[in-house]
Amino acid sequence: MDTTLRDGEQTSGVSFSASEKLTLAKLLLDELKVDRIEVASARVSEGELLAVQQITEWAANKELLDKVEVLTFTDGGVSLKWMEQAGAISQNLLTKGSMNHLKYQLKRTPKEHFNDISKIFKSAQEKGFINNIYLEDWSNGMRNSKAYVFDFLDFLVGQPVKRVLLPDTLGILTHTETADYLSEIVERHPDMHFDFHGHNDYDLGVANIMEAVKAGCHGLHLTVNGMGERAGNAPMASAIAVINDFLSEVEINVNEKALFKVSKLVSAFTGVGIPANKPIVGDSVFTQTAGIHADGDNKKNLYFSNLMPERFGRKRKYALGKLSGKANIQKNLQELGLTLNDDELKKVTARIIELGDKKERVTKDDLPYIISDVLDTDYQQKVFVKSYVLTHAKGLQPSTTLSLEINGKIYEENASGDGQYDAFVNALRKIYQAQKLALPKLVDYAVRIPPGSNSDALCETIITWNADGKEFTSRGLDSDQTVSAIKATEKMLNII
Repeated sequence: MDTTLRDGEQTSGVSFSASEKLTLAKLLLDELKVDRIEVASARVSEGELLAVQQITEWAANKELLDKVEVLTFTDGGVSLKWMEQAGAISQNLLTKGSMNHLKYQLKRTPKEHFNDISKIFKSAQEKGFINNIYLEDWSNGMRNSKAYVFDFLDFLVGQPVKRVLLPDTLGILTHTETADYLSEIVERHPDMHFDFHGHNDYDLGVANIMEAVKAGCHGLHLTVNGMGERAGNAPMASAIAVINDFLSEVEINVNEKALFKVSKLVSAFTGVGIPANKPIVGDSVFTQTAGIHADGDNKKNLYFSNLMPERFGRKRKYALGKLSGKANIQKNLQELGLTLNDDELKKVTARIIELGDKKERVTKDDLPYIISDVLDTDYQQKVFVKSYVLTHAKGLQPSTTLSLEINGKIYEENASGDGQYDAFVNALRKIYQAQKLALPKLVDYAVRIPPGSNSDALCETIITWNADGKEFTSRGLDSDQTVSAIKATEKMLNII
């Protein structure tokens, strides 16, 4: 079960709009092919109600309504009325899985709590709802009040409940505890369905997921990019890769090739960046930096593992920098369709290492310019941004007048836009359309400023483009953010 839209939304500062929730719900069930999605908490807001109504309407038309779940509360049936309004039929009832929570938060006895739950289940059953139940703080319950947990499970045997959801609410479990606790519970109640809901406070989320499956757990709760409260939940991509590679006796439906796409979309919607080194979905996890590794890839794939990028719809890359060897550079040259002899390759390698020592970032798309500089070749710049006027005034739409040289001929255009750079791109687009030339699509736009810098510090703008299905980046450096973006765009125009 994916709970990005519910538990993942508890990431600090994150709130999905109704349209974003609907988009992700479709993607999670249709393309990623998870079995179930938990989409919201009942009674939160009008916006949440609207989001769930849109999701359930779509799911009902696709005959997927039983796969859409909502977190509900022991509130005398108020959550059930909310579910009816929302069009949902599957509730995940939040209850107390430890004596500590029951005693100090609800101030109820076990008998009173079980009686409350029984009434809610009976009412839900009369409405035709599916009943699942969370035992909140179950992990601490197993550590400190195991008798209470077992009494709770014994009570549930006679209840109309489909799944029992066991959360490590505070992410406190070690992998050995996860294995021991779940094995004990599954052995005690072999006919009940148990889901494990892991958090990542000690960075043990994936390890605990692995042990939960080995212990006989029947379901897992995961989030895209490991989103969730505090350190987040067990991450979807890593858990799926681990199950497929190390638990081959378990069959799952999740489509690995969609993991990266969904990860990127969730990042875009939330504004929460994906660490470059995050397994499976990070930008650099399929990038070889050391030259010896690239050389090994050429010799019987010595540095390949089961985690091949193609599994996840990605490609291996070879970084350029001070650790680059000739093999790294040759890999990048092959992609560009360029060939150098041994002497030329040595000179270009030396220059790239020199740039790396100065902490300058070098990409594949910089190679033609480095080759031109080092070898004094005739690789010439053909497009120049000759001049521009950027205007920005309060109450008026920003505009740009642009003078551009293409193959020695000057073109001028004027355009407005939502911002100065948008206006610049609109003017550029006019020029290219008039010449029946195509511009690539802007995919990503990132600005980096050194931490602790003054307002006049240099900033680097890195823009990712997509041309005919192929992505590439261009960079610009200037003390003015818009100018650095224009420099990156000029680089792009020469690349294409």
